[in-house]
Amino acid sequence: MRSVVFVRRANVPAAPSGEVRSRLAALVLAICLAAAPGAAGQDRPVQTVDKVDLSRYVGEWFELARFPNRFQRQCLGDVRAVYAIRPDGRLDVVNRCRSDDGVTEARGVARVVDSRTAAKLKVRFAPAVLSFLPVVWGDYWVVGLAPDYPWATVGSPDRKYLWILGRPSSIGTEAYAAALEAAKSNGFDVARLIRTEQMGTAK
Repeated sequence: MRSVVFVRRANVPAAPSGEVRSRLAALVLAICLAAAPGAAGQDRPVQTVDKVDLSRYVGEWFELARFPNRFQRQCLGDVRAVYAIRPDGRLDVVNRCRSDDGVTEARGVARVVDSRTAAKLKVRFAPAVLSFLPVVWGDYWVVGLAPDYPWATVGSPDRKYLWILGRPSSIGTEAYAAALEAAKSNGFDVARLIRTEQMGTAK
């Protein structure tokens, strides 16, 4: 007579159905998106203000804060920019700052690339002979602007650059907070900002 051996089977759960697998996949995706950097707003494109009146925007602006960048490494403080409308519709740009060598100046030109809002511009500081090269034009997007134009928040669509500008050279706490909020709501990491010392020496 053959002996019969009884083997106890492990309690193996049944494979999940297609609906359960879909729900699990959705849950995992939601967790990944919540943990991603884009969850703080970086998953959305940068938005500019609805309209910039260039006739009011031109003039002198003082840099209140900026993201560190290579082309302003020499600037110790007193950073300011002066914009003026040219006969051809473009803007003359003159940037000055205090450096170890005294006052450093850079002259450039800006052109509007969104005529509907005038809030998206391209700025070039390279020689005019190189203006046909797209790489010499940098993005200048106005992402925040006070109604009476005492402050402006300027950044780039890739969020690598950010500036807080004011006029006069010092604005109130509430105004500065509003300028910061314009950047934060666009996904900029405002913790990277460095404040700019304004002593009035770079004239």
